[in-house]
Amino acid sequence: MNLSRRNLLTLTGAAVATSALAACGSNKGGLESGSTASPATSAGGAGATLTQWYHEYGEAGTQEAVKKYAAAYDQATVQVKWNVGDYAKLLSAALLTNDVPDLFESEMGPSIDMIKAGQVADLTDVVGADAKKFDQELIERMSYEGKIYGIPQVADMHLLYYRKSLLEKAGVQPPKTFDELVAAAKAVKTKDMGGLFVGNDGIGPIGAALLYASGNDWFDASRTKAGFLDQSFYDALTGFRDLFNSGALLQSASKDWFDGSPFANEETAMQWGGLWSMTDIQKALGDDFGVLPFPAIGSKGKQATMFGAFGTCVAAKGKNVEAAKQYAKWLWVDQTDYQVDFANNYGTHVPAQPALAPECTKLAEGAGADAAKIFTEFGKPASDILWSGAMADSFGAAVSNVVKKNADPAKEMAAVGSKVVAELKRING
Repeated sequence: MNLSRRNLLTLTGAAVATSALAACGSNKGGLESGSTASPATSAGGAGATLTQWYHEYGEAGTQEAVKKYAAAYDQATVQVKWNVGDYAKLLSAALLTNDVPDLFESEMGPSIDMIKAGQVADLTDVVGADAKKFDQELIERMSYEGKIYGIPQVADMHLLYYRKSLLEKAGVQPPKTFDELVAAAKAVKTKDMGGLFVGNDGIGPIGAALLYASGNDWFDASRTKAGFLDQSFYDALTGFRDLFNSGALLQSASKDWFDGSPFANEETAMQWGGLWSMTDIQKALGDDFGVLPFPAIGSKGKQATMFGAFGTCVAAKGKNVEAAKQYAKWLWVDQTDYQVDFANNYGTHVPAQPALAPECTKLAEGAGADAAKIFTEFGKPASDILWSGAMADSFGAAVSNVVKKNADPAKEMAAVGSKVVAELKRING
């Protein structure tokens, strides 16, 4: 299983300060020195020759699919380059040269640094009125100061998986609040099965879930300081710490949270995981499972889930900027049949255009349909476009200190808040 799309759900979401997270290969995204990419594959066409970059997806058939899409375009010759390894590192290096790819995918669209450096083209006019067809949270996440810089391809999301039969046997309802989640985890735990699993470090990507579910956000309304320096978030952290220490939380499983195996193998009765695992879980458990958003925490809290998405960008310094824009629009705005294929046939994902979800057979009924509804009603981006790596590191370390070292959440988050202010000043320079 490729972890690359998981990366955008953990690292950009800043849930933990680790080097691994939406579905799919090495989750660290760009090529390490000495690694190789598959040869560019030419597609038939007229006019300009375009180079399009993808990271390595783990789902079988994805590489063949994107090459098929490129081959169908008749307004240009599109050469697909499939990059194996640390994609983000390779992409960052390439964007500093004169040999940039005309189009490339990037986690959650381009970073704020790419935009500020003028490395990506403005796609607002290309997308135009069709922007309303996309999930608006996704479009906003790939926009800055009212301009669109990335076209969402497909969305990955987190879900709370639960065994229907085990909760029924324990006499508990599917949890909608954090208190209910804790009670359910304790009720279904046995000597052979954990109540809840969120990661082999006991934390996984839970920091972002706690933030959203407690009614908070990454920044305040003015986007000048942290938006989580609030007692409601501190209470969420200490509440999770109590669960961490209760014995109901499975803290060592056969695979980590981004793999559905612990849940499918009955190592845990509930698991915080990804939609991408649903196909394998269905094969193992049939209909004996359900999915939920993360339960609401506290009086101001609300159910929530995080999602990530790769977005197609056009290099501002590419040799064929206008031709690249038109191909990006053709593929990710106009060709809805390819978008359904991409979301539905290589793992399980949510189309970036919500109206296409009913056409995805895996989202048409049962848990898949529930997931699509959760995405629409409760989905939040794994991070804000201004949320930097330095902020993520600070936030993840603070969450870990509170949960594992019994640190005071107000003091830990105050330090994060200082880092946030400093980083925002740097970014907005």
